[in-house]
Amino acid sequence: MDTIEKYRNIVQKIISEYAQFRPSHGDIDTEAIFDPERNHYELMHVGWDGPRRIHGSVLHLDIINGKVWIQHDGTESGIADELEEAGIPKDKIVLGFRSPEVRKYTGYAVC
Repeated sequence: MDTIEKYRNIVQKIISEYAQFRPSHGDIDTEAIFDPERNHYELMHVGWDGPRRIHGSVLHLDIINGKVWIQHDGTESGIADELEEAGIPKDKIVLGFRSPEVRKYTGYAVC
């Protein structure tokens, strides 16, 4: 298995695990969205919490130039550590939600 395929499998497994959980209130679905052809992966919440519409990204990851970019991380604990524990090296994880100026201080890949 090549490196990109390994990263795809790890990202899909982690998102699938998160997708098993539903929010504790409201009528909200959790949707795992995988586009391995274009290397886009997302976890969404969609539904209603009383009169309030819920539609938003919980996680958004892309694989770009051999690195896993965390574009959005709405988890409590942060997904970067989970990616690393699953076998993706720190220098292959980009905290895309951080500005380029800040990334160099995170210990993760700059880009």
